[in-house]
Amino acid sequence: MTTDFDHAADIARQFDKDRYLSALLAPEKSRPGLMALYAFSAELGRIRELVSEPLPGEVRLQWWRDLLEDNEHGAAASNPVANALLETIAQYQLPRQSLIAMTEARIFDLYNDQMPSLNDLEGYAGETVSGLIQLACLVLNDGKDPGTAIAAGHAGVAYALTGLMRALPWHAARQQMYLPKDLQARHNLDPATVFKGETTPELRAVLTELRAHVRHHLERVRSASVEVPSCCTPAFLPLVLVEPFLKKLEATGFDPLKQSADLSQVKRQWIMWRASRNLFDKL
Repeated sequence: MTTDFDHAADIARQFDKDRYLSALLAPEKSRPGLMALYAFSAELGRIRELVSEPLPGEVRLQWWRDLLEDNEHGAAASNPVANALLETIAQYQLPRQSLIAMTEARIFDLYNDQMPSLNDLEGYAGETVSGLIQLACLVLNDGKDPGTAIAAGHAGVAYALTGLMRALPWHAARQQMYLPKDLQARHNLDPATVFKGETTPELRAVLTELRAHVRHHLERVRSASVEVPSCCTPAFLPLVLVEPFLKKLEATGFDPLKQSADLSQVKRQWIMWRASRNLFDKL
């Protein structure tokens, strides 16, 4: 029979293939907990795709918050990802507040408000991605503090910002703007041009600065990597894809509003497998 953790792994495989593959490269005993975390993150991340307006999305996020806050939740038994997540929390004594913060940050996804500042964008990335990396490190370190908070913080920002730049065509098509207002103002970018699909010099300047910011955080990860236990490497593995994606995004002739900066699944798997033993040398 299919278990709750099997279902969670299937959700991760469908909607977060890179983290799913990184979990497969982790020790077998840690995989169920990692799959539960990654499935939870994937479920939150795709809520906007499943609702036609923000209010039903907020209801879904509230359902998860209620679950994590131990409020009455009779329907949880019918949700395999919820069951797997609760079991993982109990097994590794995971901090629920980090998971609750993930649900709260995802409210931004449901609306078309512009990201106010680069600092706000980093905060969003920290709660949605850095927190997930830190939780994965806790699972990989058997629930003990792995001392990875600094590395996880910078890794999450680098990974999230790269993903948002790659998703720019989809976000622009639905009038959604993650590019921070302060960067827009600094480079005189009119967001209306982005929504119309116009790749202007101003947009390219914003993206150039954002890529430099990603590389700054990658360098901070390298500096902090000496504090990362080897057992926690799988939590950081997807980060090895950031630089290849950045090179795609900055390639001559690449249109950030009309093209997808992607790598074949085989190449992604090869890059991650090759980096699985000496990840921080590959960043």
